[in-house]
Amino acid sequence: MSEQLDVLEEDLSNLEHLWDQGLGEAFNFYRAHSEPTLALAAALVEAGCRLQGLGQAAADAGELLLGDLCLARASRLLAEGSDLERQISFATVVETVSAAAASELPSPSLRALLTVAIGTHP
Repeated sequence: MSEQLDVLEEDLSNLEHLWDQGLGEAFNFYRAHSEPTLALAAALVEAGCRLQGLGQAAADAGELLLGDLCLARASRLLAEGSDLERQISFATVVETVSAAAASELPSPSLRALLTVAIGTHP
């Protein structure tokens, strides 16, 4: 893992293997738009939605649980360090892609939605 994540190492506990499966790339993308903790929260939401198979075939139980872990970890990071408006913005992103998947409708770009959520200010 990168040196830039030393502070966030605890937040990656039990998720290290996801780093090379897209979590690291997503973190680096969001890091260009935000500080490390918020970038990691966005990357975890992206990974969680992907693992849960939103808009695709249903994920197996292990992938669903790992996706839940990513989403819960992102939620905790946001609760510890973000204002309520940003927390609501992230929750709305998850609601939007989940509703689209449940309705079998095309989902808007998760990355675009999360980039907007990162930019939300009080």
